[in-house]
Order: sequence, then C-alpha cells, then structure tokens
Amino acid sequence: MNIRQHRLGAVALLTAVATALVAAPTAQGAPRAPGETIATVSRYVALGDSYSAAPLVPTLQIAGGCFRSTNNYANVVSRALPGDTFVDRTCSGADTADLTASQLPGTPAQLSAVTADTDLVTLGIGGNDESVFGTLVGLCPSLRASDPTGAPCRDLMRSDGQDRLLAAVARTEDRIVEVVAAIEERAPRARVMLVGYPQIAPSQGTCPGLLPLADGDYHYANQVNKRLTTAVRHAAARTHVDYVDVWQASQGHDVCSADPWINGQVTDPTRALNYHPFANEQAAVAALILDQLG
Repeated sequence: MNIRQHRLGAVALLTAVATALVAAPTAQGAPRAPGETIATVSRYVALGDSYSAAPLVPTLQIAGGCFRSTNNYANVVSRALPGDTFVDRTCSGADTADLTASQLPGTPAQLSAVTADTDLVTLGIGGNDESVFGTLVGLCPSLRASDPTGAPCRDLMRSDGQDRLLAAVARTEDRIVEVVAAIEERAPRARVMLVGYPQIAPSQGTCPGLLPLADGDYHYANQVNKRLTTAVRHAAARTHVDYVDVWQASQGHDVCSADPWINGQVTDPTRALNYHPFANEQAAVAALILDQLG
C-alpha cells in the first residue's frame, strides 16, 4: 500500500464515521531564543500531520477533510495559554509538501496561517514523507503471512541493497529543516517547537492481534520509528528551535503495552483511528509542550 492509498482509505473511513458524528467548533519584537518562557501568547498556530491532528479523538472536527480533534494536543495547549488567538491547521495525511501547497481542495496550505504576528508554532511532520508511515502500517502487516517468524518487510525494504525507509527518513530531515526556515521567514519572532513521534511498536515482545507484523519486523518497525523521531530532533538542533521529545515520554506506552498511547489495527470511532494516538497521548504531548513553555 502506498501513502496515497493509505490516505484515501483513511479519508473514506473517517468520512463514513463523520456522518454519524456532529462536528464540534474550534477552540479559540526581537526573535525569541529556544527555551525562553512565553507568559502570554498572542497568536499560536499548530501545523502537522495526523499525529498532531489526532483523528477520531473526541470530538471529531471534519475540517474540510483534515479530520482533526478538538482535543488534540494543540487545542489542549491553547486552552492553557492566556489570551491567545489559536489557529489549528493540522491535517491528517499531511507531509512536508503540504505545508507550502494545498493538500485538499479548498484547504489552504498550512503555512498560510503563519503570519508576522505569530509568536508560537508547533509542528509535527515527516512520517508521511515518501510513504514511510503508510508502508509500516499498510504494507508491512500484509507480509506477515508470508513469513510469520521472520522479517519480510525489512527484507523487502533492503532488497535493492539500501534500506528504502531509512534512506527516506534521512531525506525527510532536510525537508523539515526547510519547513522551519519557511516558518521563521514568515514569523521571525515566533517560537517554533518541533514535536517528535511516539513509540508505536514495542522494543521487545509482539502483539499480532493489535499490531500484525511478522515477529522480526517489530524490531525493524521500532528502528524506523526511532530513526524518524531522531530526524525530527536533529532538524530541531540544526535550526536551533525547541524539540518536544515524545519518544522518551512514550516509553512503556506502545501499542502492545498495558497502557497504550497508540491504537492498534482496529479503528475505534469513539477513541482513535487505527495506528493513531489516543486522547491520553495527546494530553501527554500537551503537558510536554506546556512544561517547555514554562
């Protein structure tokens, strides 16, 4: 399954669910150095993909097909900040190209919300670039039957002598750096916070009922997942902006854990899209952001 197929499948599923739900309304100098406290935010803009939009975390907002939650981490952060104007442009299925171009008909490029008076931007992006996430949750599980105890996805990704997913993630880091530069050009006073990804697969053990990978592909999925969030961290270091370390915070909360932050293979229309964050993960990410804001 390529990323476009994954996106279309997710949109079709979300559209079907959305017909049974009522969309809720949205919550409403000198450059700042990373780590500087913001007591009051004048304008906060949230950008990112589905791990920031949190599709199906109650309450669903259709948002022109972006399917974002009114309780995603950005909304939770906004409600804790005094006196801010909040714009949520996170959109399910987004990749770095969707920051500068329209992702869906009638949906403006995410960066269009970043104006000169913006003083806080959160950005969680990169997993959809070059089909990385779509491959891990779409293609890889379909290969389990061919070699349940092996690592058929890893072997396929390395069949041409170079690991396709790890190579893609390395390129994604450069694109995130470019996006941050574009944000800073639009809003030179803004504090920018790059939000990493949580741990999805366990570092040990398996749970094929929830995450139907071949046994050996759990380690591979974990490797790609960690490399992706490392790419986000490196992009933050290269651009001298804040990094929100969700990977570290999510240890022990993978799909297979007793207290998961990420849903397994079955979509729960009242809680989360398959392989996407639950409300508890979004609340935890919000707490990390607020803690860094001081």
